[in-house]
Amino acid sequence: MATSPSTNKIKFARRTSSGRVVSLSRDDEIDLGPEMSSSVSGGPSDYAGYTVMMPPTPDNQPNPGTSTGQAGPSPSMTSMPSINKPYGTHNTRVLSRRRDERETAAFGRSYSRAKSNNMSLVRSKTGDFDHNRWLFETTGTYGIGNAFWQPNGPGYHDEEEGVKMSDFINKPWRPLTRKVRIPAGVLSPYRLLVVVRLVALFMFLAWRVQNPNQDAMWLWGMSIVCEIWFAFSWLLDQLPKLNPINRSADLTALRDKFESPSPFNPEGRSDLPGLDVFISTADPEKEPPLVTANTLLSILATEYPVEKLAVYISDDGAAMLTFEAMAEAAAFAEVWVPFCRKHAIEPRNPDSYFSLKGDPTKNKKRPDFVQDRRWIKREYDEFKVRINGLPDLIRRRSDALNKKVARESRNNAAGQNADGANTTPPVKCIWMADHAKWPGVWAVPATDHSKGDHAGILQVLIKTPHFEPIIGVPGDHPYLDLTGIDIRLPMFVYVSREKRKGYDHNKKAGAMNALVRTSAILSNGPFIINFDCDHYIYNSLAIREGMCYMMDRGGDRICYIQFPQRFEGIDPSDRYANHNTVFFDGNMRALDGLQGPMYVGTGCLFRRYALYGFNPPRANEYSGFYGQHKRAVKSPPDVAMVGVGPKEEESPFAEDFDVDAPKRFGNSKIFVESIKVAEFQGRPLADHPSVKNGRPPGALLVPRPPLDAPTVAEAVSVISCWYEDKTEWGDRVGWIYGSVTEDVVTGYRMHNRGWRSVYCITKRDAFRGTAPINLTDRLHQVLRWATGSVEIFFSKNNALCATSRLKFLQRIAYLNVGIYPFTSIFLCTYCLLPALSLFSGFFIVQSLDITFLSYLLLITITLMLLSLLEVKWSGIALEEWWRNEQFWVVGGTSAHLAAVIQGLLKVLAGIEISFTLTAKAASEDEDDGYADLYVIKWTSLFIPPMFIITINILAIVVGFSRTVYSEIPQWSKLLGGLFFSFWVLAHMYPFCKGLMGRRGRTPTIVYVWVGLLSIVFSLLWISFSPPEGSTDQILTT
Repeated sequence: MATSPSTNKIKFARRTSSGRVVSLSRDDEIDLGPEMSSSVSGGPSDYAGYTVMMPPTPDNQPNPGTSTGQAGPSPSMTSMPSINKPYGTHNTRVLSRRRDERETAAFGRSYSRAKSNNMSLVRSKTGDFDHNRWLFETTGTYGIGNAFWQPNGPGYHDEEEGVKMSDFINKPWRPLTRKVRIPAGVLSPYRLLVVVRLVALFMFLAWRVQNPNQDAMWLWGMSIVCEIWFAFSWLLDQLPKLNPINRSADLTALRDKFESPSPFNPEGRSDLPGLDVFISTADPEKEPPLVTANTLLSILATEYPVEKLAVYISDDGAAMLTFEAMAEAAAFAEVWVPFCRKHAIEPRNPDSYFSLKGDPTKNKKRPDFVQDRRWIKREYDEFKVRINGLPDLIRRRSDALNKKVARESRNNAAGQNADGANTTPPVKCIWMADHAKWPGVWAVPATDHSKGDHAGILQVLIKTPHFEPIIGVPGDHPYLDLTGIDIRLPMFVYVSREKRKGYDHNKKAGAMNALVRTSAILSNGPFIINFDCDHYIYNSLAIREGMCYMMDRGGDRICYIQFPQRFEGIDPSDRYANHNTVFFDGNMRALDGLQGPMYVGTGCLFRRYALYGFNPPRANEYSGFYGQHKRAVKSPPDVAMVGVGPKEEESPFAEDFDVDAPKRFGNSKIFVESIKVAEFQGRPLADHPSVKNGRPPGALLVPRPPLDAPTVAEAVSVISCWYEDKTEWGDRVGWIYGSVTEDVVTGYRMHNRGWRSVYCITKRDAFRGTAPINLTDRLHQVLRWATGSVEIFFSKNNALCATSRLKFLQRIAYLNVGIYPFTSIFLCTYCLLPALSLFSGFFIVQSLDITFLSYLLLITITLMLLSLLEVKWSGIALEEWWRNEQFWVVGGTSAHLAAVIQGLLKVLAGIEISFTLTAKAASEDEDDGYADLYVIKWTSLFIPPMFIITINILAIVVGFSRTVYSEIPQWSKLLGGLFFSFWVLAHMYPFCKGLMGRRGRTPTIVYVWVGLLSIVFSLLWISFSPPEGSTDQILTT
């Protein structure tokens, strides 16, 4: 509350020659002295705007009537200014000239006693006042605290007019995040080099078109077409990289705003929004339950309010093994999670934690840490043994119960059929621990118990935690001292959606949408983060950093926060570019400077409201040749434009929303009602005038209601296979169907509606997972991605069909996603051109003149400089960049080419493509963690690169022999062919090394294929281009 102008007289101050600070009013007529009016200091105008806070210590009292004075107290010092109310809007406090008689008298008496009764406050040698002794005797304070008397000190009598210490420590409004720009010394040369290389490419291609090779027009034509496409492909890849940025989150500000005591939150409870975590798995044989269990444990132990966190696992295989493994993990979490909280364990995946190299006691201060760690390690080893023994336990239990049922069935049949008629043998079931039949898939398929035909399953393995913290006390656990530790666990639910024959279940996208619906019924967290079963939380504070962006000013326009994917278990040399750092640290960081990164499948924090297909608040449209014109979009409420209009509290939903909602979201009333709640709870905190579309502080302090039977029954009904019929699920709502790369399409749809996304790179890796290090598995993984890109290109999700809400450079990035697999056609052709050149004796140009070499040198140098600068702003290593270039050629000549062929077959002929799930099981060789790297699994994807390698090696031999034994050697053409052949072979080196196995032993099948291809190609070449004189010799003979 601002004070009146009459009470705020003190505006500036001066220090006298004796060292005293004198407060001056703007109305006082006082000689400022030469030190305050000299031209050196800038004149008296320099002090006109000063605002100070006067600390009322005994030797520093306002005395307007005196410009100079002696050190020590004077008669006028008995008058003391009182604490006035704040003025302005920044909680700044000034001292008024109005005197409070009670405080003056109290302080005067206190000081008089201190002066008369304790003369030791005056130093004997100098006669100066002893500040330290005075502070001790009167419990005073220095600095800002001098304007505040403690409750038990003198002068604290007026409760209404007085102030509290918290009034002086009110912190100003702080943003939760900030952008960190790339230094101009790096980014400006980078952009300049892009322009220089673009001009050089244009001039080079123009020169190539104008100077054809008349001796080999076919060779020149193929090369020029490939080079034009490469230039176009490079431009598509390079343009979105022109504006990379970095970001930083402030976790301290997040805690101060949402988890600190305030007038709206007196007890300091968490005001953060709820969060639902999704884990997806499908096959326990290819995705080991122990890996999934470790992922679950890392999520349950993450640093997020327990009462706001809910974890869901989608078992799309409905396997009894996965269910019991999750039940075991939930039981082990009762000791693992408190242990992590007590000792601040990182990472909180037990397998990764106990596998760390180094001293585990580093930075650990509790004296019982070693004892606790030893005990929990033993418990985890026993937990792993139990998980490994589950398959055998389930089999033995089921066999025993099946025999019992069969015996009872025979006895009943014998009693009913005395004549011994034949009876149908009972079906072999899978039995649960409570001797109930497992409703999911059985080992021996039966009706309603097979893959693609089973009932829906929903089991709450850990119930909703209590709203208040449950603090451990001595004696709670016989081995762990959990005193002072919150022992609650987040809610954990096992879900397996219903599957029936005749329904298209839409693979992973359908499973994720089922989780979206059931979680909305049970917990309805306004934010969702999804993980693959082999990706775990490596940084327990990572989710908080992501939440900083969602809860910051303007966060209501963000649809998702994408975290980079980091991988473990990859060979040190990263032979097949499994880390993919060029994409995650280069391309994705650059997209963050546009409209945001793409969604890449895992480790992504979603806004639930955005997943429901609504438009963002305050969306923009871009027009012009390259989207240079921007204008705000005003959409009607039925498309959920939140906060648009004259009223800030305008509802984002149309008046008939409840009537039309069942057509879009299904006929679950509870689910439809949860949409409005999720939208409101996901809004940022309205703690600043610049925050639009916010929610009031303290709005999320209400406890979550406990689950009841009707709520759980409703959650089961929304995962039925018929629920999505005649709705917009998979088309506009939730994860989008129709592509094997549903992640990219889902992110594209959100960006196309005007939403923004953010790339969150944490100092410590947020999440980590595993990646296939085997060559065959890696190529099949790339094949799946590339096939999805081809499907996107031939669908309505092509960026060419995007709306005007998609930025121009963002559109270019999505266009490149659909086009890049087609580069494989030109890449395979270009990799064969050196061999064709050496075989034929011609080159792509007439001769290696200075113009061609100059253009080639300029293009190569600019490319290398661009790579160096990209390494500089992205933080990747040169070796990683080179590995990425190598695997781009390997994948482009194998998986990308196959993807184009399969994609065309699916689009043109309607032939569906099925993919085998990438195996994530560990190698059987426990002594070598990279044993799987040397395993060779034959696949047809090996044929194109093997053919290219073989032809180039043969061409080098043939070309060198022809030149050496020729009467007029054409060394320039030989050198040109050799240079490009070696360029191809250098990029194929990882592929060749992968074929050689552990000790360079190449499988026999490789030699067979190489020999066959070489013979076939040689015969074809001789038939089309026989050696000179061979025909005459044959006729003469």
